Amino acid sequence: MTQHESQEARPAVLMLEDGTRFEGNAIGAVGTTTGEVAFNTGMYGYQEIFTDPSYKGQVLVMATAHIGNYGVHAEENESGQTQIAGLVVRNFSEVASRIGEVEPLADRLERDGIVGIADIDTRGLIQHIRDCGAMNALISSDGTPEAELLSRLKATPSMEGLELSSQVTRSEAEDAGNPDSEVRIALLDLGNKQNITRCLTERGAFVRQFPMGTSLEEMTAWKPSGWMISNGPGDPSAMTDTIALVKQIIALGQPVFGICLGHQVIALSQGLTTEKMFQGHRGVNHPVKNLDTGKCEITSQNHGFVVSRESLDAVPNVSITHEHLNDSTVAGIRLEDQPVFSVQYHPEASAGPHDSRYLFDQFIQQIQHHTTLQLA
Repeated sequence: MTQHESQEARPAVLMLEDGTRFEGNAIGAVGTTTGEVAFNTGMYGYQEIFTDPSYKGQVLVMATAHIGNYGVHAEENESGQTQIAGLVVRNFSEVASRIGEVEPLADRLERDGIVGIADIDTRGLIQHIRDCGAMNALISSDGTPEAELLSRLKATPSMEGLELSSQVTRSEAEDAGNPDSEVRIALLDLGNKQNITRCLTERGAFVRQFPMGTSLEEMTAWKPSGWMISNGPGDPSAMTDTIALVKQIIALGQPVFGICLGHQVIALSQGLTTEKMFQGHRGVNHPVKNLDTGKCEITSQNHGFVVSRESLDAVPNVSITHEHLNDSTVAGIRLEDQPVFSVQYHPEASAGPHDSRYLFDQFIQQIQHHTTLQLA
């Protein structure tokens, strides 16, 4: 019997801002947490999900019924810590059954201070979120009086208008890959997933990952041949300084690739607008069509904002390259007058799917082609 199994169940409560309430048992750290409630439909990869900086500020509900059964492994983190604001699951396993050096998920959650709740009807909760839309939520397991919990939930800020990238960006520049590579990519870290950097270095690139507040002068002094604008959390429209910076980067005329929040910031820098989604896209089975090739891809997605399709009518130099097949939302764009493209989903998805990894090949080829033209 493990240390966790020997402990008595601790009560916990989940409260939504519309008054919906669930009672269950506490997991993770003892305490109270708030954030926007969201659900992920993925059947695998919970560690990668929990450590994705894009989930900053999210109380996350997992659709799959069993969480924690294969533990966590140090090499499968997408960042240095667990990023979710809170965790909601149906069945939580205190035991990690897996070959290799694994840590129980319970230990990781406790160490990172993540408050969670288990043994609730997550199917009913997800149906409620699907029908009623995104809203704030609170999880508490520390016995805080009800009136105080309601007050704290009411005071939780809306995700709309919230800038969160500054809370997850790195504090100083960091290099990865081969320093002798001719492909030098400046990565603007808005909440970068480690596998984005890995997908670039695996293709021979030398990547310098810059904090989001880095000046254009400092980044150009490094002499990059291409630019990556990373994923991240929060409302992109609240990032006015970053939008202005990305507009300057694009004006340099070098290849630029944006993923998720990076995609949205690129769009905003060109005069497009973004809007809050009713419930967001979060999972590993989202169908996307490449409008250039006609081929469809199964993609990993995690976003609560999207580029407004209507705003494209007023910006003739931007074209849609990818479309989400469930709701026809914009899943990818390119600039017709600059070597710039971006996607709303995660081509670096770990543990998968890998249908969209070709986008990294496309980006590297674009940099090499651009460099050849500059030398000619």
